[in-house]
Amino acid sequence: MMVTRLGFGGIPIQRASEDDAIAVVNKCLELGINFLDTANGYTTSEERIGKAIKGKREGIFLSTKSLARTREDLEKHLKLSLERLGTDYIDLYQLHNVSDARTLETMLDPSGPRAVVEDAKRAGIVKHIGITSHQIDIAKDIIKTDLFETIMFPLNFMSYEGKEELLSLAKQHDVGFIAMKPLAGGMIDNASIAIKYLLQFPDIVLIPGIERVPEIEEIARLFEGPKEMTAGEKQEMARIIQELGTRFCRRCDYCQPCPAEIPIADVMSFPNLRKRLPLVRLYTGKFAESFTKALECTDCGECEERCPYNLPIRDMMEENVKHHQTGKQEYEKQLASRQ
Repeated sequence: MMVTRLGFGGIPIQRASEDDAIAVVNKCLELGINFLDTANGYTTSEERIGKAIKGKREGIFLSTKSLARTREDLEKHLKLSLERLGTDYIDLYQLHNVSDARTLETMLDPSGPRAVVEDAKRAGIVKHIGITSHQIDIAKDIIKTDLFETIMFPLNFMSYEGKEELLSLAKQHDVGFIAMKPLAGGMIDNASIAIKYLLQFPDIVLIPGIERVPEIEEIARLFEGPKEMTAGEKQEMARIIQELGTRFCRRCDYCQPCPAEIPIADVMSFPNLRKRLPLVRLYTGKFAESFTKALECTDCGECEERCPYNLPIRDMMEENVKHHQTGKQEYEKQLASRQ
Protein backbone atom coordinates (compact mmCIF):
# COMPACT_ATOMS: atom_id res chain seq x y z
CA MET A 1 0.00 0.00 0.00
CA MET A 2 1.32 3.46 -0.92
CA VAL A 3 0.15 6.52 1.02
CA THR A 4 1.37 10.02 1.71
CA ARG A 5 3.82 10.29 4.58
CA LEU A 6 1.58 12.87 6.23
CA GLY A 7 -1.85 11.55 7.14
CA PHE A 8 -4.90 12.89 8.93
CA GLY A 9 -5.96 11.84 12.43
CA GLY A 10 -9.72 12.03 12.86
CA ILE A 11 -10.20 12.33 16.62
CA PRO A 12 -10.33 16.16 17.00
CA ILE A 13 -12.95 16.84 14.31
CA GLN A 14 -15.48 15.44 16.76
CA ARG A 15 -15.16 18.74 18.62
CA ALA A 16 -15.61 20.98 15.57
CA SER A 17 -18.88 21.90 13.90
CA GLU A 18 -19.82 19.64 11.01
CA ASP A 19 -19.06 22.35 8.43
CA ASP A 20 -15.65 23.02 9.97
CA ALA A 21 -14.88 19.30 10.18
CA ILE A 22 -15.71 18.78 6.51
CA ALA A 23 -13.58 21.82 5.62
CA VAL A 24 -10.60 20.28 7.45
CA VAL A 25 -10.90 17.01 5.51
CA ASN A 26 -11.28 18.89 2.23
CA LYS A 27 -8.18 20.94 3.00
CA CYS A 28 -6.23 17.72 3.61
CA LEU A 29 -7.28 16.44 0.19
CA GLU A 30 -6.44 19.79 -1.39
CA LEU A 31 -2.94 19.55 0.12
CA GLY A 32 -2.48 16.12 -1.44
CA ILE A 33 -2.91 14.11 1.77
CA ASN A 34 -4.57 10.81 0.92
CA PHE A 35 -4.40 8.86 4.22
CA LEU A 36 -7.43 9.56 6.41
CA ASP A 37 -7.64 7.75 9.75
CA THR A 38 -10.66 7.51 12.02
CA ALA A 39 -12.43 4.92 14.19
CA ASN A 40 -15.83 3.49 14.94
CA GLY A 41 -15.61 4.92 18.45
CA TYR A 42 -14.86 8.50 17.37
CA THR A 43 -18.56 9.52 17.51
CA THR A 44 -19.17 11.82 14.49
CA SER A 45 -15.72 11.46 12.88
CA GLU A 46 -16.49 8.69 10.38
CA GLU A 47 -19.74 10.29 9.25
CA ARG A 48 -18.09 13.67 8.71
CA ILE A 49 -15.24 12.16 6.72
CA GLY A 50 -17.82 10.28 4.66
CA LYS A 51 -19.62 13.52 3.80
CA ALA A 52 -16.34 15.25 2.92
CA ILE A 53 -15.20 12.53 0.49
CA LYS A 54 -18.56 11.91 -1.15
CA GLY A 55 -18.08 11.75 -4.90
CA LYS A 56 -14.28 11.69 -4.67
CA ARG A 57 -13.48 8.30 -3.14
CA GLU A 58 -10.90 7.31 -5.76
CA GLY A 59 -7.33 7.87 -4.67
CA ILE A 60 -8.25 8.23 -0.98
CA PHE A 61 -6.90 5.69 1.50
CA LEU A 62 -9.49 5.23 4.24
CA SER A 63 -8.35 3.80 7.56
CA THR A 64 -10.65 3.02 10.46
CA LYS A 65 -10.62 0.76 13.49
CA SER A 66 -12.68 -1.01 16.13
CA LEU A 67 -12.38 -1.72 19.84
CA ALA A 68 -14.63 -4.76 19.45
CA ARG A 69 -13.53 -7.84 21.35
CA THR A 70 -16.11 -10.25 19.94
CA ARG A 71 -16.98 -11.37 16.43
CA GLU A 72 -20.51 -10.06 16.78
CA ASP A 73 -19.44 -6.58 17.85
CA LEU A 74 -16.81 -6.34 15.15
CA GLU A 75 -19.34 -7.30 12.48
CA LYS A 76 -21.60 -4.50 13.72
CA HIS A 77 -18.76 -1.99 13.81
CA LEU A 78 -17.54 -2.84 10.32
CA LYS A 79 -21.03 -2.53 8.85
CA LEU A 80 -21.58 0.80 10.62
CA SER A 81 -18.20 2.17 9.48
CA LEU A 82 -19.03 1.37 5.86
CA GLU A 83 -22.37 3.16 6.20
CA ARG A 84 -20.93 6.22 7.93
CA LEU A 85 -18.02 6.57 5.52
CA GLY A 86 -20.34 6.11 2.55
CA THR A 87 -18.15 3.49 0.92
CA ASP A 88 -18.33 -0.16 -0.06
CA TYR A 89 -14.76 -0.91 1.03
CA ILE A 90 -12.23 0.19 3.62
CA ASP A 91 -8.55 0.35 2.69
CA LEU A 92 -7.15 -0.37 6.16
CA TYR A 93 -9.18 -1.89 8.99
CA GLN A 94 -7.42 -2.02 12.35
CA LEU A 95 -8.02 -3.94 15.57
CA HIS A 96 -7.76 -1.09 18.05
CA ASN A 97 -5.80 -0.66 21.29
CA VAL A 98 -4.46 -4.18 21.70
CA SER A 99 -2.27 -3.32 24.66
CA ASP A 100 -2.29 -6.30 27.02
CA ALA A 101 -1.61 -10.01 26.73
CA ARG A 102 -5.22 -11.10 27.24
CA THR A 103 -6.54 -8.83 24.48
CA LEU A 104 -3.76 -9.92 22.15
CA GLU A 105 -4.68 -13.56 22.77
CA THR A 106 -8.28 -12.74 21.84
CA MET A 107 -7.15 -11.06 18.63
CA LEU A 108 -4.87 -13.92 17.67
CA ASP A 109 -7.65 -16.49 18.08
CA PRO A 110 -8.36 -17.64 14.50
CA SER A 111 -12.06 -17.91 15.31
CA GLY A 112 -12.21 -14.54 17.11
CA PRO A 113 -12.74 -10.94 15.90
CA ARG A 114 -9.80 -11.14 13.49
CA ALA A 115 -11.64 -13.80 11.49
CA VAL A 116 -14.36 -11.26 10.66
CA VAL A 117 -11.83 -8.86 9.15
CA GLU A 118 -10.10 -11.65 7.26
CA ASP A 119 -13.44 -12.76 5.80
CA ALA A 120 -14.10 -9.14 4.83
CA LYS A 121 -10.69 -8.97 3.14
CA ARG A 122 -11.42 -12.08 1.10
CA ALA A 123 -14.69 -10.48 0.06
CA GLY A 124 -12.93 -7.26 -1.00
CA ILE A 125 -14.66 -5.19 1.68
CA VAL A 126 -11.36 -4.65 3.53
CA LYS A 127 -8.14 -4.27 1.54
CA HIS A 128 -5.55 -4.44 4.36
CA ILE A 129 -5.58 -5.49 8.03
CA GLY A 130 -3.74 -3.58 10.75
CA ILE A 131 -3.62 -3.24 14.51
CA THR A 132 -2.92 -0.52 17.08
CA SER A 133 -1.29 -0.65 20.48
CA HIS A 134 -0.05 1.60 23.29
CA GLN A 135 2.24 -0.93 25.01
CA ILE A 136 5.68 -1.47 23.51
CA ASP A 137 6.22 -5.08 24.62
CA ILE A 138 2.82 -6.10 23.25
CA ALA A 139 3.57 -4.15 20.05
CA LYS A 140 6.74 -6.20 19.56
CA ASP A 141 4.82 -9.44 20.08
CA ILE A 142 2.21 -8.28 17.55
CA ILE A 143 4.79 -7.54 14.88
CA LYS A 144 6.42 -10.94 15.34
CA THR A 145 3.15 -12.74 14.55
CA ASP A 146 3.34 -11.60 10.90
CA LEU A 147 -0.47 -11.46 10.88
CA PHE A 148 -0.88 -7.72 10.42
CA GLU A 149 0.22 -5.43 7.62
CA THR A 150 0.47 -2.28 9.74
CA ILE A 151 0.92 -1.29 13.34
CA MET A 152 -0.11 2.05 14.79
CA PHE A 153 1.83 3.11 17.88
CA PRO A 154 2.49 6.39 19.76
CA LEU A 155 5.68 8.07 18.59
CA ASN A 156 6.86 11.52 19.63
CA PHE A 157 9.83 12.97 21.45
CA MET A 158 8.07 12.47 24.79
CA SER A 159 7.40 8.76 24.13
CA TYR A 160 10.63 7.64 22.58
CA GLU A 161 11.80 4.70 24.72
CA GLY A 162 12.57 1.63 22.63
CA LYS A 163 11.66 3.34 19.37
CA GLU A 164 14.68 2.14 17.41
CA GLU A 165 14.07 -1.51 18.29
CA LEU A 166 10.35 -1.29 17.51
CA LEU A 167 10.87 0.51 14.20
CA SER A 168 13.62 -1.91 13.22
CA LEU A 169 11.43 -4.89 14.07
CA ALA A 170 8.57 -3.51 11.97
CA LYS A 171 10.92 -3.07 9.02
CA GLN A 172 12.30 -6.61 9.40
CA HIS A 173 8.78 -8.03 9.27
CA ASP A 174 7.61 -5.69 6.50
CA VAL A 175 4.98 -4.13 8.75
CA GLY A 176 4.01 -0.56 7.95
CA PHE A 177 4.47 1.84 10.90
CA ILE A 178 1.85 4.51 11.57
CA ALA A 179 2.91 7.06 14.19
CA MET A 180 -0.03 8.16 16.28
CA LYS A 181 0.14 11.07 18.72
CA PRO A 182 3.05 12.89 17.03
CA LEU A 183 2.16 15.91 19.20
CA ALA A 184 1.76 13.71 22.31
CA GLY A 185 -2.01 14.03 22.21
CA GLY A 186 -1.84 17.83 22.24
CA MET A 187 0.68 18.12 25.08
CA ILE A 188 3.40 19.37 22.71
CA ASP A 189 2.46 22.85 21.51
CA ASN A 190 5.43 23.34 19.19
CA ALA A 191 4.40 21.54 16.00
CA SER A 192 7.61 22.45 14.19
CA ILE A 193 9.84 20.67 16.69
CA ALA A 194 7.49 17.70 17.04
CA ILE A 195 7.27 17.08 13.29
CA LYS A 196 10.95 17.72 12.56
CA TYR A 197 11.87 15.21 15.27
CA LEU A 198 9.79 12.52 13.56
CA LEU A 199 10.99 13.31 10.06
CA GLN A 200 14.34 11.80 10.98
CA PHE A 201 12.68 8.36 10.88
CA PRO A 202 12.16 7.07 7.33
CA ASP A 203 9.25 4.94 6.19
CA ILE A 204 6.71 5.98 8.80
CA VAL A 205 3.34 7.67 8.35
CA LEU A 206 2.45 10.51 10.73
CA ILE A 207 -1.20 11.09 11.62
CA PRO A 208 -1.52 14.26 13.70
CA GLY A 209 -5.02 14.87 15.02
CA ILE A 210 -6.42 17.94 13.27
CA GLU A 211 -9.34 20.12 14.38
CA ARG A 212 -8.82 23.31 12.35
CA VAL A 213 -7.66 24.14 8.82
CA PRO A 214 -4.67 26.30 9.92
CA GLU A 215 -3.29 23.34 11.89
CA ILE A 216 -2.95 21.06 8.87
CA GLU A 217 -1.68 23.94 6.73
CA GLU A 218 1.12 24.58 9.24
CA ILE A 219 2.11 20.92 9.46
CA ALA A 220 2.01 20.45 5.68
CA ARG A 221 4.42 23.37 5.29
CA LEU A 222 6.86 21.65 7.65
CA PHE A 223 7.05 18.69 5.29
CA GLU A 224 8.20 21.00 2.51
CA GLY A 225 10.66 23.12 4.49
CA PRO A 226 13.99 22.36 6.21
CA LYS A 227 13.87 18.93 7.90
CA GLU A 228 16.77 19.38 10.30
CA MET A 229 16.20 20.91 13.71
CA THR A 230 18.22 23.99 14.53
CA ALA A 231 20.37 24.15 17.65
CA GLY A 232 17.73 26.38 19.21
CA GLU A 233 14.97 23.88 18.44
CA LYS A 234 16.99 21.06 19.99
CA GLN A 235 17.42 23.14 23.13
CA GLU A 236 13.70 23.87 23.21
CA MET A 237 12.90 20.16 22.78
CA ALA A 238 15.15 19.35 25.74
CA ARG A 239 13.38 22.01 27.80
CA ILE A 240 9.94 20.59 26.95
CA ILE A 241 11.08 17.06 27.81
CA GLN A 242 12.37 18.28 31.16
CA GLU A 243 9.21 20.27 31.85
CA LEU A 244 6.69 17.57 30.89
CA GLY A 245 8.74 14.45 31.56
CA THR A 246 8.03 14.24 35.28
CA ARG A 247 4.26 14.48 34.76
CA PHE A 248 3.65 12.92 31.36
CA CYS A 249 1.88 9.56 31.22
CA ARG A 250 3.04 7.49 28.26
CA ARG A 251 0.17 4.98 28.69
CA CYS A 252 2.69 2.12 28.84
CA ASP A 253 0.56 0.39 31.54
CA TYR A 254 3.58 -0.88 33.43
CA CYS A 255 1.71 0.43 36.48
CA GLN A 256 -0.87 -2.35 36.09
CA PRO A 257 -2.45 -4.44 37.46
CA CYS A 258 -4.11 -2.11 39.94
CA PRO A 259 -5.50 -3.94 43.01
CA ALA A 260 -8.58 -1.66 42.83
CA GLU A 261 -8.88 -2.28 39.05
CA ILE A 262 -8.56 1.43 38.25
CA PRO A 263 -7.82 2.19 34.55
CA ILE A 264 -4.87 4.35 35.58
CA ALA A 265 -3.78 5.44 32.09
CA ASP A 266 -7.25 6.84 31.31
CA VAL A 267 -7.25 8.94 34.47
CA MET A 268 -3.64 10.04 33.98
CA SER A 269 -4.34 11.14 30.39
CA PHE A 270 -7.11 13.60 31.22
CA PRO A 271 -5.03 16.78 30.54
CA ASN A 272 -4.43 15.87 26.90
CA LEU A 273 -7.72 14.05 26.25
CA ARG A 274 -9.75 17.10 27.23
CA LYS A 275 -8.01 18.96 24.41
CA ARG A 276 -9.09 16.36 21.86
CA LEU A 277 -12.37 14.73 22.84
CA PRO A 278 -15.91 16.12 22.68
CA LEU A 279 -17.45 16.92 26.07
CA VAL A 280 -19.99 14.13 25.82
CA ARG A 281 -17.17 11.55 25.67
CA LEU A 282 -15.24 13.16 28.50
CA TYR A 283 -18.09 13.34 30.98
CA THR A 284 -20.36 10.40 30.16
CA GLY A 285 -19.98 6.71 29.43
CA LYS A 286 -16.90 4.56 29.82
CA PHE A 287 -14.37 7.39 30.19
CA ALA A 288 -16.38 9.05 32.96
CA GLU A 289 -16.68 5.70 34.70
CA SER A 290 -12.88 5.55 34.92
CA PHE A 291 -12.92 8.63 37.16
CA THR A 292 -15.63 7.18 39.36
CA LYS A 293 -13.51 4.06 39.72
CA ALA A 294 -10.48 6.19 40.61
CA LEU A 295 -12.27 7.25 43.79
CA GLU A 296 -11.75 3.69 45.02
CA CYS A 297 -7.96 4.14 45.11
CA THR A 298 -6.60 2.63 48.34
CA ASP A 299 -3.37 4.68 48.17
CA CYS A 300 -1.33 1.46 48.19
CA GLY A 301 1.36 2.94 45.93
CA GLU A 302 1.99 -0.24 43.93
CA CYS A 303 1.51 1.67 40.68
CA GLU A 304 4.29 4.11 41.57
CA GLU A 305 6.66 1.28 42.46
CA ARG A 306 6.14 -0.19 38.98
CA CYS A 307 6.26 3.07 36.98
CA PRO A 308 9.55 3.20 35.03
CA TYR A 309 9.28 7.00 34.82
CA ASN A 310 8.83 7.59 38.56
CA LEU A 311 5.63 9.55 38.04
CA PRO A 312 3.71 10.69 41.16
CA ILE A 313 0.72 8.67 39.97
CA ARG A 314 -1.42 9.00 43.08
CA ASP A 315 -1.06 12.78 43.23
CA MET A 316 -1.69 13.13 39.50
CA MET A 317 -4.78 10.94 39.61
CA GLU A 318 -6.17 12.92 42.54
CA GLU A 319 -5.63 16.19 40.65
CA ASN A 320 -7.18 14.84 37.47
CA VAL A 321 -10.21 13.45 39.29
CA LYS A 322 -10.82 16.91 40.78
CA HIS A 323 -10.46 18.58 37.37
CA HIS A 324 -12.78 16.00 35.84
CA GLN A 325 -15.42 16.53 38.55
CA THR A 326 -15.28 20.30 38.02
CA GLY A 327 -15.55 19.93 34.26
CA LYS A 328 -18.42 17.47 34.57
CA GLN A 329 -20.36 19.88 36.81
CA GLU A 330 -19.92 22.66 34.24
CA TYR A 331 -20.94 20.32 31.43
CA GLU A 332 -24.11 19.28 33.27
CA LYS A 333 -24.97 22.95 33.92
CA GLN A 334 -24.64 23.67 30.19
CA LEU A 335 -26.97 20.79 29.39
CA ALA A 336 -29.50 21.95 31.98
CA SER A 337 -29.46 25.52 30.64
CA ARG A 338 -30.46 24.26 27.18
CA GLN A 339 -33.58 22.52 28.43
